Amino acid sequence: MHRGLVLLLGLIGATCALRLSRHRKFLYPPALPEGTEPPPDQWFTQTLDHFNPTDTRTWQQRYFTNATFYKPGGPVFLMIGGEGPANPVWMVEGAWISYAKDVNAYLLYLEHRFYGQSHPTEDVSVENLVYLSSEQALADLATFTVSMQENLGLKENKWIAFGGSYPGSLAAWYRLKYPHLVHGAVATSAPIVAQLNFKEYLEVVRDSLATTGEECNTAIKEAHRQLHTLLQDKTGWITITEKFRLCTPLDGINDQDVANLFSMLTENVEDVVQYNEDNRAFEGVKGTNITIDVVCGIMTDKAGGVPVARYAALNSMILDVYDEECLDHTYDTLMKELKETSWENNTSVAGKGPCFPLGRAWTYQTCTEFGFYQSSDSADQPFGNEFPIEFFTQQCQDIYGSRFTYSLIEASIKRTNTNYGGRNLKVTRVVFPNGSVDPWHALGVTADLSTDATAIFINGTAHCANMYPALPTDPPQLTQAREQIAQLIKKWLQE
Repeated sequence: MHRGLVLLLGLIGATCALRLSRHRKFLYPPALPEGTEPPPDQWFTQTLDHFNPTDTRTWQQRYFTNATFYKPGGPVFLMIGGEGPANPVWMVEGAWISYAKDVNAYLLYLEHRFYGQSHPTEDVSVENLVYLSSEQALADLATFTVSMQENLGLKENKWIAFGGSYPGSLAAWYRLKYPHLVHGAVATSAPIVAQLNFKEYLEVVRDSLATTGEECNTAIKEAHRQLHTLLQDKTGWITITEKFRLCTPLDGINDQDVANLFSMLTENVEDVVQYNEDNRAFEGVKGTNITIDVVCGIMTDKAGGVPVARYAALNSMILDVYDEECLDHTYDTLMKELKETSWENNTSVAGKGPCFPLGRAWTYQTCTEFGFYQSSDSADQPFGNEFPIEFFTQQCQDIYGSRFTYSLIEASIKRTNTNYGGRNLKVTRVVFPNGSVDPWHALGVTADLSTDATAIFINGTAHCANMYPALPTDPPQLTQAREQIAQLIKKWLQE
C-alpha cells in the first residue's frame, strides 16, 4: 500500500498515499497531556451554500469548546480547522493555551467542511465538491462566529483567530474578509500566495539539508542520477524494484509510474525537512525521531555503499518505521484511491496513526484554488527532474474529469490571488510566524507587510513549530517568537 499521507496529520484509514503530502501542509496535533480529557464533539447547523440565498440546505459541522480559562470580558480564541480532522487535543494543549490562560480567553475550534467528520454532502463526488472552497470555509467561520456571539453571550468580546498551515492562510483571510467579526489573527506557516508550480519548495529543502554540509545534497543528487541510469534497461528496473522494495515490478517506460516513484522517494526527505524537530510529539505517529541529521547521516555514510544504495536504505528505514512491507509506486493505485467518492473511503479517525485518506478533497482544492504543486522543475535542487509540473496537473483531469485542464487550474489560481491579494494582502492586527527550515515559508510572509501586519521569521525551525507546547530544549529564537506573539495579542486586545 502507499505509505501514510503525513502532511498534513496523525490518523489511520483504509488506504494511504504518502506522495500526496507534497500537496499539503498540515498541522499535526500535539500529544494529549497525561490525565487530561479532551472536550466532546459538538455540532453546529451550518449553511451548505453561503452564496446562494435561495439554497436553504444545511448540514452538521463539528466544533469544540473550552471555557476553563474564561472570565467575563475576556477574548475569544477561534482555532480554524484545515485539510484534516480537527483534533480536540488542541483544546487543552499547544502554545495558544498559554496565551488563553494569560488573557482569560474562551476557546473555540471549528472543523473545516469536507474534512474529519464535517460532511456537508452525501459523498465527495465532483458535483458535491463544488461546495468545497476557502471562500465557503470563511463564510462558515463567519456564520459560526455570529451564532456563538449570540448564543454564548460573546458579542462584545474581541475575537482572535488562530491557524497553522492552510488554516493559517484562512486566519489571515478571515481578518481580511470579515474584519468586523475577528479582531486579530495569528497566521502561522501560512502560504498566502497561490502558485501553480511551487518549484521553490525543493529549493528550500536543499537549503535546509545544506545546514549539515553540502555533502548531503551531493549524495542525494548522485543517488537520483544513478536511479536515472538504472531506468535505462530492464535489468535496472529489477534492481530498483528489489532495492526500493516496490510492491510490483517497475515498468521503466511507464512515465506516470516513474514520476510517482521518484516523487515518493523525494517525499521521504521532504517530510522530514518540513517537520524537522518541531515538538509535535503527536499521538500514535511513528518516526518523529527521524530528523535532517538522521537523513543526512545515512546519505553521507560511505560505508552504506554507493549513493543510490544509501537512498534505498533511507527508504527501507521509513517503510519499516511505518510497518510497511513494500512501496506501492503505481499511478493506477494512486488514481483508484483518489477517485473514491464515498465518505467511508474519505474520512479518518483522529489520533490512530500516520495515515490520512483525505487526498481527494485537498487535491480538489489544489486543482480549483491553490496549485501548490512541488515539482522537480527547478535546476537548483538535488532530486532530479522526473516529476515535472505536468505530472501533477494531469492528475486533476484524471481524478475529476476532462474539464479540469491546465488552463482551468491557472485561472483558478489567478482568481484566488485576485480575491485575497497574494503578498499584497491588506490587513491589520495579523502576525505571520514562519520557520526558515519549512519549505512553505517560500509562499508566506517573511517580512513585515506594515507596522500592524508583522512577520516573525524563526531561524532553524520547521512547519508550525511555534504552535506546539514549549520544551526546555527549544532554541531561544523559538521561545522569543512565542513571547512576541503573546505580546502582540495583548497589544491588540488593548486596541
